[in-house]
Amino acid sequence: MTSEEGTQYRFIIADDHPLFRGALRKTIEEMFDSVTIVEAGSLDEVSGELESNCDIDLVLLDLSMPGMRGFSGLIYLRAQHPGTPVCIVSGTEEATTIRRCMNFGAAGYIPKSQGIEKIRDALGAILNGDTWTPSEIDLDAGDDDEIQALVGRLSTLTPQQVRVLMMLSEGLLNKQIAYELGVSEATVKAHVSAILQKLNVESRTQAVIAANRIEAGQWQTAVAS
Repeated sequence: MTSEEGTQYRFIIADDHPLFRGALRKTIEEMFDSVTIVEAGSLDEVSGELESNCDIDLVLLDLSMPGMRGFSGLIYLRAQHPGTPVCIVSGTEEATTIRRCMNFGAAGYIPKSQGIEKIRDALGAILNGDTWTPSEIDLDAGDDDEIQALVGRLSTLTPQQVRVLMMLSEGLLNKQIAYELGVSEATVKAHVSAILQKLNVESRTQAVIAANRIEAGQWQTAVAS
């Protein structure tokens, strides 16, 4: 694929393995005549790049990168930057993980085992406004109604609420969360209350447990009382 005349594509490759970033960069550079690629090794770096550059055409995001904590990083980026497509590029090929990433708003899911031609097909489809997942994955083979409802509730969290929930999952206290986010403890308490209401649970412990249920073992499980 070549860029349309005058089109300058902009990508973020977010992965904590430099060798993989380099291989993916080479594949993308061979696809397009005009392309800018930014590399990131953590969720904070991705978020920073998106804050400073709103013209990114596609983020290629690893699920197990520092700061991600399962699906939480994807949920956060989709809430914070809803206009920027995010495609997961991961070593995980488990069908449930792929379906849940798509449920949380991913534009596509490319297993790292895919060959170059498949990666080209996927990127081309996503940049044309379509979604892409491996053909053998049945996206309609859903979870039970309770899990589907929980996925929907998690998707309603604001970016700051997602960040607070991520910190709750690390066992941080309100005053620690307030320090990390640069806000008052009262603001953190308000976020926690909103999270409990949206997730339909009664305590911060239950909120983290609820999030764990859809994380396919990926969300950090330390819980604050």
